[in-house]
Order: sequence, then C-alpha cells, then structure tokens
Amino acid sequence: MLSKLKNFFSKKLNVSIVDTDDKFDEILYELSFENIIGIDTEFDWRNTYYPKLALIQISTSKKIFLIDCLKLNNLNKFKSISENNDICKIFHASRSDITVLFCSLGLKVFNTFDVQVAEKFISKSDSKSYSKIVLKYLNLGIDKSETNSNWLIRPLTASQIDYAANDVRYLIKIFEKQKKILKKNDSFVFIQDLSKKEAILGSQELYIPRLKKLKFKEKMAKELFMWREKIAMERNIPPSFVFKDRYLKKILNIYKENNPKKDFYDILKNEKLADDLIKTLEKC
Repeated sequence: MLSKLKNFFSKKLNVSIVDTDDKFDEILYELSFENIIGIDTEFDWRNTYYPKLALIQISTSKKIFLIDCLKLNNLNKFKSISENNDICKIFHASRSDITVLFCSLGLKVFNTFDVQVAEKFISKSDSKSYSKIVLKYLNLGIDKSETNSNWLIRPLTASQIDYAANDVRYLIKIFEKQKKILKKNDSFVFIQDLSKKEAILGSQELYIPRLKKLKFKEKMAKELFMWREKIAMERNIPPSFVFKDRYLKKILNIYKENNPKKDFYDILKNEKLADDLIKTLEKC
C-alpha cells in the first residue's frame, strides 16, 4: 500500500531541473501565477561564514522545480517570487531556509507558512522532523540518506535529485490538511503570525542572534565578539576559526595584563590579528 501511494505522488508531480538562465526566467514567469508553493533549500555551511546555496526546490500542485544555484547567473531574480505577497510559501523549519536565502542572496521571504511550527501547535509536542510529519499526514516513509550529502558537486546523483524533490513534494498537501485542523479551532491566523515571526528572525544578519546569546554583557566583551565576527566575515570563515567561544573570557582576562600580545598570538596564531585586537580593545 505504501509503495502504491509513493508511486502515485511521484507520478503526479513532474520534476524539472532548472540549470540555464532561460529556463529560470520561464519558471519564474510560471510561478508568478501560483497562489501557493512549497520551498526548500540545499546548501553547504561547514567551513564558511556565509552559507553556499546549492539548490532551491519549488513545488506547485502539479510540478517540482530544482533550481541549480551553481549554474545560474542572476539568482536575485527569485526576489519576484520570494517577496511576492500574493504567493503563500510553505516551508518546514522556515527560519533555516530563509536565513540561507537572506545571507547568500540578500532575499527576504513574505507570506510564509511553516508546517513544523503548525505541527508543534497541533500535536502539542516538540518540533517534528519533516519525515515524521509526512508519515503522520500522508502515511508515507521518505528516504533521508542524502541529508549530509555534498550538494556542491555536479552532476547531482539520481538519489540526490529524488531526495531534493521529496523535500518539497508533500508540503502543499500537508499544509492543506493542517489548515483544515487550524481553521476548526480558529488558530490558522495565529500560526500565520508565528510563521511570519520565523521569517523575520531568518532575515537578519548572522551576528544578531549570536550576540544576543553572549553571556558577557560588558562593552568590551561585545567589542571583542564583534571584532571576531568582522574578521570571520572578511575571510568568509566560521567565527570559531578565528578563536573558539571558550577563549572569549580568557582574552578579556589576558588583556588586563601588562603584555597581552604574546598570549593573544598563542590563541590567534597571527601577529597582525593580535595587534589589531589590542587596538580594538584599547578603544573600549
């Protein structure tokens, strides 16, 4: 029975890879007439400050588009869809995907609905994975073996294409089922508002939520934190590659000593950075 259902859904939605600028223009025009779409992204974010966007997956009621971000020249055109208030965009865990779109392309996303946020409210439980939500509403199991795949390698494998397509294949159907439940108890607008808040949180500079989590509130600690962010942004490396969080307090204590440069160099492994850090803290 499960295999029959899976084949039914697979055959119903045609999958197209969008890897030329002409195709991209065509699907953007086509999508402009849709009222609702599903969205997901695939990216690499292991050794850089900013995420490397590899794919944008889009589903409509009849088609799936896999937008190959490594092959297209002007991805900012997607703004015509992402910021179109007349198109409802369905996500699972929207903040993550919207953060990637914002940080890699500078795009915001308006009119969103997050099925993970909705499910947390409906089931009164912790956040559920996409696969568990698909299983609950459609009684389908999906393969997640490509979760940690390298999405920057081309050509994509058949398994990767299937995985990427499945990540948006069921979003609209899940949304429709959740919407009925939420409408019955007058909670649909509430979830829309929560989804909007998630989108706003995703559309901010990366340092903002990190700075809010900083345990040390004194001015010098914030200056040190932002200095590390600045270096990480300039070099496009994770902040931990400059120095790890555990050194924040140690650096502040070292600075109070008479000759911190040597100790700074031991942590940063770079004399120029050590000098720059001392100058920054001296301004506090």
